[in-house]
Amino acid sequence: MVTLGERLRELRKSKNLKREELGEIIGLGPRIITFYETNDRDPSLKVLIALADYFDVSLDYLVGRSDDPARR
Repeated sequence: MVTLGERLRELRKSKNLKREELGEIIGLGPRIITFYETNDRDPSLKVLIALADYFDVSLDYLVGRSDDPARR
């Protein structure tokens, strides 16, 4: 199963964003993005929703519970 960190890194790179840029977009520092991508920290529900909204994917897809990014 894909982890949140792997999925987040994949989504970030698909938009050619640096960690700093993604952090600015959702109001976090680049170090926090690194922690999420390396699975060293878990984001809050508020952050998960902000990430899912920005990347226009479902929460299940973002956290690796589904391979279907479509929102329902």
